[in-house]
Amino acid sequence: MNSIPTYSNILVWFILLFCSCSSNKSIFAITEFDFGTLTLSNLKLLGDAHLGDNNSVQLTRDLAVPNSGAGKALYSKPVRFRQPGLDFPASFSTFFSFSVTNLNPSSIGGGLAFVLTPNDESVGDAGGYMGILDSKGTQSGTILVEFDTLMDVEFKDINGNHVGLDLNSMVSTQVGDLDSIGVDLKSGDIVNSWIEYSGSTGQLNVFVSYSNLKPKEPFLSVVLNIAEYVNDFMFVGFSGSTQGSTEIHSIEWWSFSSSFDASPKSAAAAAPPPPTASLMNPTADSVMSRPPSMAPSESNSSASIMQDKSSGKCHSNFCKQGPGAIVGVVTASAFFLAFATLVLIWLYTKKFKKVKNSEFLASDVIKMPKEFSYKELKLATKAFDSTRIIGHGAFGTVYKGILSDNGGIVAVKRCSHNGQGKAEFLSELSIIGTLRHRNLVRLQGWCHEKGEILLVYDLMPNGSLDKALFESRMILPWLHRRKILLGVASALAYLHQECENQVIHRDIKSSNIMLDEGFNARLGDFGLARQVEHDKSPDATVAAGTMGYLAPEYLLTGRATEKTDVFSYGAVVLEVASGRRPIERETTRVEKVGVNSNLVEWVWGLHREGNLLMAADSRLYGEFDEGEMRRVLMVGLACSQPDPMVRPTMRSVVQMLVGEAEVPIVPRTKPSMSFSTSHLLMTLQDSVSDLNGMITLSTSSSENSFTGVANGMMDLV
Repeated sequence: MNSIPTYSNILVWFILLFCSCSSNKSIFAITEFDFGTLTLSNLKLLGDAHLGDNNSVQLTRDLAVPNSGAGKALYSKPVRFRQPGLDFPASFSTFFSFSVTNLNPSSIGGGLAFVLTPNDESVGDAGGYMGILDSKGTQSGTILVEFDTLMDVEFKDINGNHVGLDLNSMVSTQVGDLDSIGVDLKSGDIVNSWIEYSGSTGQLNVFVSYSNLKPKEPFLSVVLNIAEYVNDFMFVGFSGSTQGSTEIHSIEWWSFSSSFDASPKSAAAAAPPPPTASLMNPTADSVMSRPPSMAPSESNSSASIMQDKSSGKCHSNFCKQGPGAIVGVVTASAFFLAFATLVLIWLYTKKFKKVKNSEFLASDVIKMPKEFSYKELKLATKAFDSTRIIGHGAFGTVYKGILSDNGGIVAVKRCSHNGQGKAEFLSELSIIGTLRHRNLVRLQGWCHEKGEILLVYDLMPNGSLDKALFESRMILPWLHRRKILLGVASALAYLHQECENQVIHRDIKSSNIMLDEGFNARLGDFGLARQVEHDKSPDATVAAGTMGYLAPEYLLTGRATEKTDVFSYGAVVLEVASGRRPIERETTRVEKVGVNSNLVEWVWGLHREGNLLMAADSRLYGEFDEGEMRRVLMVGLACSQPDPMVRPTMRSVVQMLVGEAEVPIVPRTKPSMSFSTSHLLMTLQDSVSDLNGMITLSTSSSENSFTGVANGMMDLV
């Protein structure tokens, strides 16, 4: 007879359990795992992150075309970093192996980071934000060790091959140059890193090496109390991003341990597994296949068969129903299969027709974020009602739209119904579809149905810079103006120097610069943009754009280069600083521009007289830093130099605006436009040759236009 436990026995059992838990009070705060013990349910993949070849985890997509994207891979369970009753945070150590490969070695940009973050639901911005933070500001409680492959002057990077410690910001508090230890992140080789932190001493050490053996000396070492930055629970993992590049960031192996011991468990012995090892345990919730199991022995098999026979039981309710039930189920299954086949055929036929209608767009839109239906966008814009018009772009009208499925507010650009309009829309679609930068208007998707071509963008709540300067009742403050100019400069530096193929915008002006809710600049309208290979001369075209923003050599030769964009940017700089349009046909203010209505000429005249600050917008009533205003005006004049060879690059402009580089000396008197005779003749000859080639391929109506331009050029010679 079983004995019944007495109350005293139960009490003794609870006391023993309590003592056991008390003596091991930190056991619940211990976290330990590696790629050999993880299951897919323990790994959270966000954004572009996915499982790669050889059981690695890739943080970014392997695309053959330049892309700006971001991804995160996190341990799905939160890790405790602060324990009630303890005055020091958790100690931890981690070891990981990673590689940065590139489908196109000339297309670099991005990086990856080991991260402690409170956020396991979303991915931040791409590029320099590495998918961790976004351009709206800092995120509290974020610590990361970054392995950066692109120098971003906005974040004060020292080069494109460094390790940095970042605390709630993408500006590193401590940084180390990997060139000093002979490690190249972009080499494609496996790089190993160890990160160790002692909660009791606050010592954080970062080791980096090609070797599996941990170096004797840390590459970075800093004393840090992470309790000031972390929450009680944090997520650990990796984040990576690209910035107009084809970089692939892969995590090949990862181990992590944390506890509230006085010092971290050393990761020195943790070496990558052999190549044949599996990345994660194959479990029931894993998408990976199970490893083959051992065949049962003969004795075990016989015993199992005999046991089944001896039991003689039917363990399934289904088999108890007899043959009639089986026939019924088979018949129903066959009917369902036939019905499903018909549905799939109908859906495929419908999709095939839809794809055929947009066949000529296929090569351009295949990489687009989303394809909208015409019905959806027609409903969003109230059938393209005129009251929903919010602007007019190059060869198209822009409508405000409200999406019915999620209530999202978007800007819908509708193509003009003519051949040129469609050609410009295809250009815009093919170019901006591969770009992603915090200061570019983001393309959400597209639609090509019923003869319509529609582009869907994020709606910018503060409209265009042009309206903010000249139509708003609220005067745009100086701090916003400076931020806007820096944002546009950063976007142009990205287009000119950080994309695989250089992008020449050709239509930089204040009405094409949009402002988001935080008055951050977003450059848009790529209808006139052109892509060219780096270091190659662009073809001549008919000059396009807006007078006042066009460089003199562009009007003369028809060749748009990055330096023609720089000139247009200079006009925007002077426009923002002075509150005057580049060309003012009518002057209604008390302060007359004078007989010369060209803004560049007017500002240069004030510079010649030593009165440059008089160009500042009088509506600001002196509420600006004079040093900043002078610097901005000088940058505007430097970009407006008649000689394109003297104009700075946009990357240099960014450095000037943030005070990391000096503005080049701008002469008091505006230089005259000077080309050497041989250079001018060669340029014009090339331009006319290009135009003759275009004439051969053009229609008769176009012939007259191009011939007129060519003749005009020859007359100038």
